Amino acid sequence: MNAPRLAIATAVATIIGTSAPAMAQLEEVVVTAQKREQGILDVPLSIATLSGERFTSMFEGGADIRALSARVPGLYAESSNGRVAPRFYIRGLGNIDFDLAASQPVSIIMDEVVKENVVLKSFPLFDIERAEVLRGPQGSLFGRNTTAGIVKFDSYKPTQEFEGRVKVDAGSLGTINVEGAVGGGITDSLSGRIAMLVQNRDDYIDNDYTGESDALGGFEENAAKGFLQWDATDSLTFLFGAHYRDLDGTSAIFRANVFDPGSNSLNGNYDRETVYFDEGDNNPQEYESTGYNMKIDWDLGGLTLTSITAYDEADGYSLGDIDGGFGAVFLPEMGPGFIPFPSQTADAADTDQFTQELRLSSAYGDRFNWQVGAFYFDSELEVETNPFFIPATTVLHENTTWAVFGQGDYAISDAWTITAGLRWTDDEKDFSAPGYTESAADDQVSGDIAISFAADERSLFWGKVGTGFRAPTIQGRDVAFGAPPSVADSETITSFEFGYKSQFFDDTMRLNAALFYYEVDDIQFTAVGGSGNNIQLINADTGTGLGMEMDVEWLLTDNFVMTFGFAYADTEIEDSGLRVGACGSGACTVTNPVDENGFVLIDGNPFPNAPETTFNVTASYSYPISDASELFVFTDWSYQGDTNIFLYESKEFQTDGQYEGGFRAGWRRADRGLEVAVFGRNITDEENVMGGIDFNNLTGFTNEPQVFGVSVSSEF
Repeated sequence: MNAPRLAIATAVATIIGTSAPAMAQLEEVVVTAQKREQGILDVPLSIATLSGERFTSMFEGGADIRALSARVPGLYAESSNGRVAPRFYIRGLGNIDFDLAASQPVSIIMDEVVKENVVLKSFPLFDIERAEVLRGPQGSLFGRNTTAGIVKFDSYKPTQEFEGRVKVDAGSLGTINVEGAVGGGITDSLSGRIAMLVQNRDDYIDNDYTGESDALGGFEENAAKGFLQWDATDSLTFLFGAHYRDLDGTSAIFRANVFDPGSNSLNGNYDRETVYFDEGDNNPQEYESTGYNMKIDWDLGGLTLTSITAYDEADGYSLGDIDGGFGAVFLPEMGPGFIPFPSQTADAADTDQFTQELRLSSAYGDRFNWQVGAFYFDSELEVETNPFFIPATTVLHENTTWAVFGQGDYAISDAWTITAGLRWTDDEKDFSAPGYTESAADDQVSGDIAISFAADERSLFWGKVGTGFRAPTIQGRDVAFGAPPSVADSETITSFEFGYKSQFFDDTMRLNAALFYYEVDDIQFTAVGGSGNNIQLINADTGTGLGMEMDVEWLLTDNFVMTFGFAYADTEIEDSGLRVGACGSGACTVTNPVDENGFVLIDGNPFPNAPETTFNVTASYSYPISDASELFVFTDWSYQGDTNIFLYESKEFQTDGQYEGGFRAGWRRADRGLEVAVFGRNITDEENVMGGIDFNNLTGFTNEPQVFGVSVSSEF
């Protein structure tokens, strides 16, 4: 058994072997997965939550939203676009498309507003009260493009009580993370809150081709958000919000020939602090975004009318040395390893979206609870791709969506409840580029029905059948390279789930477990790479997934709490005739059958970037040294099992047994809200492969570096 597995097994054995009951109890977990506040034990969904130290510790070393990867069972995240355009996967469902017009089956919702474009999904996470991961299709309340699930974030909102916090983290590699927030009552009916974030890392990677030291790898991220709440009357409330982001840093860092043919281990060409870029101007990246939203809640006496209006926009660019090194057939020297031709690309995006939701809901807590609503979405995305050896090309994507929805739950008895929802969605997309126009449209009815049984007030059995769809997609990046756009038809999913939630041992242990099976018809995939490094959308006949997930939280004593998470997902592509291009460099060891034209048959393969297993474990222990102060130590670990990077299988582009760990330890004084700690992220300095590029050489990119530092925070 390898080290991470042994550590996890030891942690589990410690939990199971502990028999002394604790006097304290776990706090109730409140979620908004069904667009209203409910206890997590009352919701027939597979939900994981993150808050407090378990959430904030991940970002002390300057990490971005990708830090959530594998920190929740079944959730995976990565990006080949640096700190923008993250790609999310839940239960194995996701999309490896690296273009800025990519469609994803995981929706990101921030403060009740869906962020559809991949750039908008990367807004920094700070001053977050709660993060929720809703696993499985959410076909009634949230609609299209949620065949995999939802990652949902709720910021702290204004209250009449004056409060604030400041946190400063300083670490190695010039890493700085500063967060602050302050809020309170302005008048008896007006309250506000403003929060800010400053993140920085110095350039720490040398470019040995140009001889520049500390040439790239750094970033400067500045963001702010604010809320103003006006309680106009006892029954009418307005919540205004705004947010801003400015990013200036390094895009993805591609490294040439870091695998030997036939091996997925990083070889001697890999050095975390060295690259050999002859192009790409050291891979700069700049993005700026703003957003505004308004939520209105109007109590009509037993009914509540809710309106959520939002507008978001972002623009910026990334430039990269895509081949990850230097060389061409006419050069006497190439490195690292054979690079047949140079490749650099610049991508720029200018996107905006407008959303409007209206919702009418009954007062929660009656025998029958219901809500109905309507949703409108309108977006525009302009993408410029410049490969430099030919003129730049600009394409335009437009998307309009209408939807109406409803959901209700009825208590058949004190123990049995049935919950059902239905949604009709109409989605239209238009694409235009020099010499090309494309349109795609579809309307679908999706929904779900769940039956739950409360064996007692602390346990819930539930079963659910759900459907959802991902709207048709148009991908036009290949227009920049002289190829026509590709179109994928809608995919539809049917999911079957059975779950159990409970609290044990006088409310000192919480368990959330679920089994699932899903089938996706006309599943959308993106064939990336090949000899032309193309991005082509395809539909496979069927994709299936079978697995389970489990979350455990245990308060062993008043001062010692552990969490443990596990997920397993067995995914499979089912299409006997589907073929894709593979390994344009010719250096890969493809293990799938190859036809007479060099195309690879992928029937039976797992979904790309779908970890078969994920584990996570945290432990937090505090030792009182006075009535008001304590010493503490916290550690968190995540593990990612077998993962295939592309649609085809090869020995080089797959990962296994990757893990990361973090810790923090220090002193805190609760009565004054003071804390001083030391911290570490990726403390064992793991060099984990996060993705690859196959068209030119055996290129890969890896995880964030090890960071150690000091953290000081105060709440008031």
